[in-house]
Amino acid sequence: MITEILHKQTKHTYHWLNKIIEDIPENKWELTPEKIETNIVWQIGHLIVSINYHSIIVINGQPIEIYKDFPFQKYAELFTKAKAKDAIGKVSVSELKKFSELFQKKSLDTLNDLSDDELNNPLEPFVIKHPIAKTKQEAIEWNIQHTMWHCGQIGLFKGYLSNKQDYGLKI
Repeated sequence: MITEILHKQTKHTYHWLNKIIEDIPENKWELTPEKIETNIVWQIGHLIVSINYHSIIVINGQPIEIYKDFPFQKYAELFTKAKAKDAIGKVSVSELKKFSELFQKKSLDTLNDLSDDELNNPLEPFVIKHPIAKTKQEAIEWNIQHTMWHCGQIGLFKGYLSNKQDYGLKI
């Protein structure tokens, strides 16, 4: 029951993420406004890394089958501690979209395979200690919150581009 709720919330969060970026022109993804100091390339790259970590690695371990095509080290370096402007020209928008879709799907599949009884289990060991969570449920909840946090940042960026605030809501 709880895993079903977390799955639904995660799916809804990914829907919002995809909806908010769908009409941002690809030629604007690297634009890094001085006052905002971020860009869509960095935001999506960062979310790929964080979705992988918060809802896959610490839940079930590293998905080796995905890593054969995913430059994990490159993404970790570009999209965790590096500044957004440092990601410009390093990855294509099509690559970001492909990996974003791949890790969102893997995240939801991981949740499908998780039982309610496993939610209070400790996180799978990894070289980087989770900054927030101690249990699998806490990590999944943090993934939802963190992704929505970045949806807000992307929304601000989108408002900057269009000079209006439109989050896809119907009034």
